[in-house]
Amino acid sequence: MSSMGDVFHTFPALTDAQRAIPGLVVDWVVEDAFREIPAWHPVIDRVLPISLRQWRKRPFAKQTRQQKAAFFAKLNEQKYDLVLDAQGLLKSAWVVRQIAAPKIGKVGLDWASAREKLASLFYDRKIHVVKDQHAITRLRELFAKALNYPIPTTPIEYGLNHQAWLPLEQLAEQISNQPYVVCLHATTWETKYWPEDHWQQLITKLNQQGLKVVLPWGNAEEKVRSERLAAGLNHQALGALGVWCPPQQLKLNEMARLLKHAKAVVSVDTGLSHVAAALDVPMVVLYRVTDPKLVGALGQNVVHLCSPLAPNYIKKFKPGQAQQSLQGLSVDEVLAKLPAFDRDVKDDLINDIGVM
Repeated sequence: MSSMGDVFHTFPALTDAQRAIPGLVVDWVVEDAFREIPAWHPVIDRVLPISLRQWRKRPFAKQTRQQKAAFFAKLNEQKYDLVLDAQGLLKSAWVVRQIAAPKIGKVGLDWASAREKLASLFYDRKIHVVKDQHAITRLRELFAKALNYPIPTTPIEYGLNHQAWLPLEQLAEQISNQPYVVCLHATTWETKYWPEDHWQQLITKLNQQGLKVVLPWGNAEEKVRSERLAAGLNHQALGALGVWCPPQQLKLNEMARLLKHAKAVVSVDTGLSHVAAALDVPMVVLYRVTDPKLVGALGQNVVHLCSPLAPNYIKKFKPGQAQQSLQGLSVDEVLAKLPAFDRDVKDDLINDIGVM
C-alpha cells in the first residue's frame, strides 16, 4: 500500500502472475499519494486509493469514520477469489481483514517472513518466503506460491504500459529536443544526500558533453535546492545548454514521462529511482549510507555505486563518517558508469541539425 519502492517492487510479480494465469484481473489498494502508479500495469483493473495516513492522524473523528466506511463499501463491491497482502505489515493486514473473500482466501506472509510478525495472525493461509533476498525476488516467490504457479527464474520484468508515453511538453519548450539527464538529488535522510558541490561538478561536465540537466523537486525545500543548483550553473558560458528546474511540482505521471525520455538518470537512494529502473532508463544510483542488496532499485540498465558505509543505515554521522561515506561516489566514478554519452549525444545532435 505504501512506500514508492514497495509499490514498484510488486510489478515484476504482477507480470509473472499475468503470464501464468490467463484472464487474471487484479485490483490494488494503494496509499492515496501513489494512486497514479498501479494503473501503469496492464493487469490492473481498479486502483483503490486509501487515505490510511490521514485516518491514523484522527482515528476517531466523524469524517474519518465516514471515509473508512465509504472506502470499504466500494472495495467490497467486487467479490474476490483471493486477497493477498504483499506488504506484511499490521496496517496492511488490518485492511485485508475488512475485505470479503472465500474461506482460506486471505493470504500473506508467515510469522518468520513478515516484516511485522503479528501481521501473519490475520491471514487464512500463511506463506513462507526466505527473508535474505531482494524484495522483488521475495514478492515474485510470494505471488507464485499464493497463486499456485512455479516460481519464475527469468530476469525481472516490470511489464508497464509506457511505450506510448510522450515527452513532457514543458520540457520540450525549454530544451528544444536536446538530450538531457535527470538528476534526482532529493531524499529522506540528510545522510543520503550527495554534496551540492559534487552535483555542480557533475552538471558542468554533463553540460560540456552537450547534455541538458533537469532538476525535479517534490516539496518547497527540494525546490530551493534545485533552484540553487540551477542558479549556479545557468550562466552565459554555457550558452543555450545548462540546467532546467521545473517551475511547478511535477505530478507522478509527468515525472515518469520525464524519466522515460531521459538519456540517463543520476540518483541518490530515493523512491523515484525505482520509477526510472522500471522504465529501463540508464541510471546510476548512489548508496551513501543504505544498502541496495534487499531493497535497492533494480533494472537492466541500473548501476549501483556504494560507499564502504552503505550497509550501516546511518541517520546521523559520527566524526569522520561523512567523508568516509563518499568513498566510491566521486563525480568521475559516476561519469565512468555512463560511457555511452559521447556516442549517443553526438548522434542526437547530428540528427537535430540534419547532417547527412
